[in-house]
Amino acid sequence: MATVELTKDNFADTLKDNDFVLIDFWADWCGPCRQFAPVFEQSSVKNADIVHAKVDTEAQRELAFEFKIQSIPTLMIVRDQTVIYSEPGALPSEALESLITQARELDMEEVRQKIAEQSGEAGA
Repeated sequence: MATVELTKDNFADTLKDNDFVLIDFWADWCGPCRQFAPVFEQSSVKNADIVHAKVDTEAQRELAFEFKIQSIPTLMIVRDQTVIYSEPGALPSEALESLITQARELDMEEVRQKIAEQSGEAGA
């Protein structure tokens, strides 16, 4: 599966309509972003059941700002409309595959429960 270009117009729908989305925040001028691009593309072929999406931080400044992207590339993993991973840095193929495996194995009910507990503690 080819990667999807995310914009402010299709971002919310893409996350709503798909259970598992990997997002690469990048820019054309960024060397590490260009190095990571083939790894990300290869992953999209290997993991065709996962939406692989890219956000050009130059063209989509609002999205980059909304998600507090300060360094690129930044990889974000969203499952069930919940951000479960967001870290800057280009990953080698093996590390990306390991991260995907870990994300697949997460119990999202448990994740949501922990988030609810943390937000409850923050409001207390």
